Amino acid sequence: VQLVESGGGLAQPGGSLRLSCAVSGSISAISVMGWYRQTPGKQRESVAVITRNTGTVYADSVKGRFTISRDNAKNTVYLQMNSLKPEDTAVYYCNVISNLGNTWGQGTQVTVSS
Repeated sequence: VQLVESGGGLAQPGGSLRLSCAVSGSISAISVMGWYRQTPGKQRESVAVITRNTGTVYADSVKGRFTISRDNAKNTVYLQMNSLKPEDTAVYYCNVISNLGNTWGQGTQVTVSS
């Protein structure tokens, strides 16, 4: 199983980025998909998660600015990030919980700076 993330990069404060994470491999049942982030010296934190039935949970720091969504047919999860702030700068990791267990992506850097 592989999780391939894309869409990270540099954005200005107030700008937007969209992250994608495509799951490939012999996987039959993905229940929860999510995005986490980590900055140097800090623990990885949950940003947003979405269940198979599209129930969502967001970190308080991103509510109203980020939107998580998923395409079950494509085994892909997205994170639309609007109104970005410098404190959103981090490495963002995709995570899925499936019949194969808990799987992480390699991470994609998001930098918010003017």
